[in-house]
Amino acid sequence: MGSAHSDNPSDRWPSEPVDPADSVLALKILVAGGFGVGKTTLVGAVSEIRPLRTEERLTEAGREVDDLDGVERKTTTTVAMDFGRITIREGLALYLFGTPGQDRFWFLWDELAQGALGAVVLADTRRLTDCFPAVDFFEHRGIPFVVAVNRFSGTREYGPEEVARALDLNSGTPVVLCDARRRASGKEVLINLVEHAGRVHAARLLAEVSPVR
Repeated sequence: MGSAHSDNPSDRWPSEPVDPADSVLALKILVAGGFGVGKTTLVGAVSEIRPLRTEERLTEAGREVDDLDGVERKTTTTVAMDFGRITIREGLALYLFGTPGQDRFWFLWDELAQGALGAVVLADTRRLTDCFPAVDFFEHRGIPFVVAVNRFSGTREYGPEEVARALDLNSGTPVVLCDARRRASGKEVLINLVEHAGRVHAARLLAEVSPVR
């Protein structure tokens, strides 16, 4: 009996890379965070292909369950995921999967997280507590992540150390400032994540092969 075919990019990654001649190594990255923090914006800004989006318009009924405090102008929401691709350097491409922010869609996170090298947790200092679920999710599953503070205009700025303390991050978890609208800024966040995840995975490998004394 043949298996059912899925059109979900997450299901077929990484067996069907977009351009195998252009990419030797493809890594899966999640982009997570609270509702309205800029995940779709970040994926769209850095993606070198037309991003796949699963956005729906917010309705009056949804306002009963979606907290729009601080993001009153938001009119759409991601209901499954965003998907994009960026080549960091020759031979290295990242496949980006943006997660939905509302808690009623969190059941998708476990599936999206399978096979991920690491994650970017976007944060908005006006609604910093909104990224606590993402931080807890990745910490409990041992998935390396960086916190990227999206610098919204007109908001008070906080330094990386202040944000790290407020989120009670584990030692060594990077916090970077970014503008999710700018490709160069988003790419820098992703480079920071790849470097951090590489260090974490190398340390784990070393610990596994080191003899117990």
